[in-house]
Amino acid sequence: MKRLRRTTYFLSLGLVALASVLVLASCGTPIATAGGAGIDFSTRTIQIVATTGHVADVARNVGGERVAVTALMGPGVDPHLYKASAGDVMTIQRADVVFYSGLHLEGRMIEIFERLARTKPTYAVTTSIPVDKLRTPPEFAGSYDPHVWFDPTMWSHTADTVADRLSELDPKSASLYRANADRYKQQLAELDDYARQQLSKIPPEARVLITAHDAFGYFGAHYGLDVRGLQGISTASEAGAADVQGLAEFIASRKIRAIFVESSVPQATIEAVQAAVRSRGYQVEIGGQLFSDALGEAGTPEGTYIGMFRANVDTISKALAPQS
Repeated sequence: MKRLRRTTYFLSLGLVALASVLVLASCGTPIATAGGAGIDFSTRTIQIVATTGHVADVARNVGGERVAVTALMGPGVDPHLYKASAGDVMTIQRADVVFYSGLHLEGRMIEIFERLARTKPTYAVTTSIPVDKLRTPPEFAGSYDPHVWFDPTMWSHTADTVADRLSELDPKSASLYRANADRYKQQLAELDDYARQQLSKIPPEARVLITAHDAFGYFGAHYGLDVRGLQGISTASEAGAADVQGLAEFIASRKIRAIFVESSVPQATIEAVQAAVRSRGYQVEIGGQLFSDALGEAGTPEGTYIGMFRANVDTISKALAPQS
């Protein structure tokens, strides 16, 4: 089901655009040196560039008023297929520090970020997550599942990473970053408690979560749901007719109550599954839209990590739990 087309996956990531940042650096264009050496960041706001909304959100929570954060990828943007623009290159060039998710969520961009780290503070926020907690699905060719934000207890480690890195750049505000990180981690613990309470309403026989792609593996493992995705962990994998029919047969035989679309994946993929289930004489509902690889619109509750997570939990619980 989950065939990864590596050529498509790697060539679609805007490497040329991001590589030009390195060329600019080598030609003497002003870019902060690795570690921010020689710059007193305590005298001004730190300019942060983050790849995804999830990463931007943790940077804002930890950095507080000391930082200004720009996210490269907005609502509905698929990081697996993201192509950097010329404007992104300039944004990265002007940043004091760059945070990205890592674990190959951003594909071959990660290699560029690792090279960029020689000339500019550039960090993957997932580096502090214990390796033994990471999923290594066989269908992802030996790589780790990058969707770690679907377990709040794992995502809380990213607050420590951001606090440590900002403290290195701006030691005078280290206590502020640590306090902000601890506060945010407490909020994530409360979010985890809320999710467990809501999802406990789903009976054992209905604890099956079917989505457009395998983004919810950590979510399922943490909260006890059987997760099935039409596409693989990366949306660069391609689902064929056999995949659709196989998933439809599973849904019909198990009489699954609902399946879900994702904000960053075309809805047609799940609609094809719904139609195939219908042809088997069973009607499965689309239970709603889940936020997977992107947050919601800025200014809405779903535009934050916590708001996005709560919205997903509420949507799943409402669709799969018996209605009183």
